[in-house]
Amino acid sequence: MSAAGGGRGCGSPVPQRAPWSLVAATAAFCLVSATSVWTAGAAPMSREEKQKLGNQVLEMFDHAYGNYMEHAYPADELMPLTCRGRVRGQEPSRGDVDDALGKFSLTLIDSLDTLVVLNKTKEFEEAVRKVLRDVNLDNDVVVSVFETNIRVLGGLLGGHSLAIMLKEKGEYMQWYNDELLQMAKQLGYKLLPAFNTTSGLPYPRINLKFGIRKPEARTGTETDTCTACAGTLILEFAALSRFTGATIFEEYARKALDFLWEKRQRSSNLVGVTINIHTGDWVRKDSGVGAGIDSYYEYLLKAYVLLGDDSFLERFNTHYDAIMRYISQPPLLLDVHIHKPMLNARTWMDALLAFFPGLQVLKGDIRPAIETHEMLYQVIKKHNFLPEAFTTDFRVHWAQHPLRPEFAESTYFLYKATGDPYYLEVGKTLIENLNKYARVPCGFAAMKDVRTGSHEDRMDSFFLAEMFKYLYLLFADKEDIIFDIEDYIFTTEAHLLPLWLSTTNQNISKKNTTSEYTELDDSNFDWTCPNTQILFPNDPLYAQSIREPLKNVVDKSCPRGIIRVEESFRSGAKPPLRARDFMATNPEHLEILKKMGVSLIHLKDGRVQLVQHAVQAASSIDAEDGLRFMQEMIELSSQQQKEQQLPPRAVQIVSHPFFGRVVLTAGPAQFGLDLSKHKETRGFVASSKPYNGCSELTNPEAVMGKIALIQRGQCMFAEKARNIQNAGAIGGIVIDDNEGSSSDTAPLFQMAGDGKDTDDIQIPMLFLFSKEGSIILDAIREYEEVEVLLSDKAKDRDPDLETEELPSSENDSQNQSAEQIVSSSQEVGLVDQESPEESSPNSHPESSSPADTDIAAGVSPSEQNSNPTENHETTSLDGECTDLDNQLQEQSETEEDSNPNVSWGKKGQPIDAILADWNEDIEAFEMMEKDEL
Repeated sequence: MSAAGGGRGCGSPVPQRAPWSLVAATAAFCLVSATSVWTAGAAPMSREEKQKLGNQVLEMFDHAYGNYMEHAYPADELMPLTCRGRVRGQEPSRGDVDDALGKFSLTLIDSLDTLVVLNKTKEFEEAVRKVLRDVNLDNDVVVSVFETNIRVLGGLLGGHSLAIMLKEKGEYMQWYNDELLQMAKQLGYKLLPAFNTTSGLPYPRINLKFGIRKPEARTGTETDTCTACAGTLILEFAALSRFTGATIFEEYARKALDFLWEKRQRSSNLVGVTINIHTGDWVRKDSGVGAGIDSYYEYLLKAYVLLGDDSFLERFNTHYDAIMRYISQPPLLLDVHIHKPMLNARTWMDALLAFFPGLQVLKGDIRPAIETHEMLYQVIKKHNFLPEAFTTDFRVHWAQHPLRPEFAESTYFLYKATGDPYYLEVGKTLIENLNKYARVPCGFAAMKDVRTGSHEDRMDSFFLAEMFKYLYLLFADKEDIIFDIEDYIFTTEAHLLPLWLSTTNQNISKKNTTSEYTELDDSNFDWTCPNTQILFPNDPLYAQSIREPLKNVVDKSCPRGIIRVEESFRSGAKPPLRARDFMATNPEHLEILKKMGVSLIHLKDGRVQLVQHAVQAASSIDAEDGLRFMQEMIELSSQQQKEQQLPPRAVQIVSHPFFGRVVLTAGPAQFGLDLSKHKETRGFVASSKPYNGCSELTNPEAVMGKIALIQRGQCMFAEKARNIQNAGAIGGIVIDDNEGSSSDTAPLFQMAGDGKDTDDIQIPMLFLFSKEGSIILDAIREYEEVEVLLSDKAKDRDPDLETEELPSSENDSQNQSAEQIVSSSQEVGLVDQESPEESSPNSHPESSSPADTDIAAGVSPSEQNSNPTENHETTSLDGECTDLDNQLQEQSETEEDSNPNVSWGKKGQPIDAILADWNEDIEAFEMMEKDEL
């Protein structure tokens, strides 16, 4: 049914028991009607330019897909730097990331419906034949239930949906007889044993061949799963039931959703990140809209759209009200504690929350969608990509970027809802950044560090499944697509499921477990989708007026609206003392510490030690404030320690035929020229003789005026540097002598001095592992003269030089280089002071607790305010940025975008371990106060 056929204007309130035709008209199709509306903030993009950008997306997809098929198929994924396939068990384990790989040609299955969306029907038909001929779903491999569901089951169902559509059109797929659906059904039955728990929540992993718990299965002992892992099944499983008539799949997925709903925290209506699949107890009690929870919320709303069951809408609206009440702090979305939702659980955000503005568009809440999207776009403009995590003052927290598509998804939906050409320009920026920074000869490589521009040897299947689909649809007009996209709904992996499934095989018994637990506000059911006549009433500048205050939010690093007055009953009181503001000489601060149960001890060496005794706090609220203060203090102390480490550097090959596309992350040295303070060093490379550089060079004429390559071992790093400097080298690259070493699997070295004065060393020195160093050595063997750039981060490529050397087209020149690019770890975890016999790491001790019931943090008086802008997430009560003196402002302006990366898994761990029991008691007491036990 068309959008107008439902007889209801788009955006009108949806009744709680609306017939499916009205649900579809309001919740699914209204995005189309908004495309004719655009704000005057950006000039309209011409049809010709949109077509040009659309064609560019097609070429980029061909580059990624073609290289996968040529170099990787039938492997699950392409390794674009080494031009080969990633096969489970043949490459070093990457931990949970590898659970998506099941030896079932993952990238091909994940790309099936993308081929049709991009009007590559012949390639689609060939791909389907390859899947049917080559893919085996009965492999002895342990896979993630969540990833296998959204990528493989979803990919098969999306491929089946478009295969039957093409068959009905009469030109392609005439031979097709539901073969993909039969494969999907086979896979569905293989996943069902994971649901064999008392709660109905699935195990997180399953063996495709042996299932769960059998000795051969090597799985089935897990007790925890993430909320999204258990709550992101209903679309695929229900579609499988509706397609096949086998109701068991939808029943199991519904049961899991019902259980999560029942276990939500009743006073806040929030869910935690991790839950015990047997007991239903929350393991991680922080709540947000990013990693671990994200698609649970998405699937509640989309299950209502696809299945027409209003209980899913009721649940979504209840959760959404809680999200906007507690988590949303425009333009930020910050995690909170489910039992204390006014208390922030962290001071950073992860990249997966970038999907949320798109979901808000489907909900119809446009204003916060525009705000959060604009904030994310400002972060992207600063770092070229969205870091995996960034702080509330928009500095890098986790530097990786695996080419995630969530921001492109939200950009597409915002453009569909507003028609604002501004979002076309945003999409254009995404295309340019992908081609400029991520494109490599064998595909597109994930970013290992957005600050240095170094790459990682991975191209995840979701990049082809989602990124190119959303970017192409962003620039496509309706006539550019061979079918009506509005007849389908996107899964979380952007696979397409037809909306007519809502009226097919409705034999599932539906238990409404929603209304019996909550009183629902009727206002929750308004504005299920955007109504442009109300969103933009007589004001074509509506969207621009929302974006404008956020234009400089990242640069200012002190956005309005971030502060949260901790709880409503604190009204009129000062906000709690923050660690960054604490001064041991301030009597008022000492009084606040005493109220929070925190004691201050002056040590003989001049440091200050803080110890918290929760039982000595004035109240449970003050004890909680004290806990947070101690957490912040330990984190601040740890950050200040880690700031003594140097960030990674970049080695960029700039000569023909690389032209800057090869970027290697290098370990810095604690001596020699500091590349962060001086201009980068550029020159040709030459191997020193002797290669270890431990004596006077016998080939000074070869390294004179060049960057010397030397091998690690047999003497100190500083001695090597002096020898090549005396020979006239302008820089040095030390290559690890441990054959096969790689920063993919080892922390990056930081080269230390020899314990003597190293001021005489005036040239830059960098360290490369064996795998990275072999790239330069191989290039020398093939091209003889290789020029590199040593810098603190990768520089933009030289298009003039590239054009002069290679007069072919841009796309051809980007494909001509057959060289490999090696990934590097951005972690700086070891300092290597080398000697003939051993090297010793420079470790930094963790803060520890003096007693089981106490928390202690040691802070040097000189450290207390050494970095007042670290984690600067709050503003004053009226939302204005607090003033800093000129000295501190200058310090803030010259700081790096972030400190060296910190292992997030260890962050705050001592506190969690020490206070686990105490936190449980506090939560139980709070729940008893609310008569909830």
